[in-house]
Amino acid sequence: MHTNIDHDLTNDQWDTLRALRPAGAAAGKLNRYILEQLNALELVTLSASGPFLTPKGRAVMLRGSPRLWDLAA
Repeated sequence: MHTNIDHDLTNDQWDTLRALRPAGAAAGKLNRYILEQLNALELVTLSASGPFLTPKGRAVMLRGSPRLWDLAA
């Protein structure tokens, strides 16, 4: 099965995804509106204990943003 994990995320959305990594920022400091956007894209799951990356969200993080690749080149 092939899953399309290319997303045109905003810088704030990328920052939030990065913050949800295990060594990331505390969930209380994250923008709830952006978390809800990422939840709608199935990249983040929201629960009573906090937001968490989904397997799809982890795959997007590993692949990264093509826009960020251009900045690094």
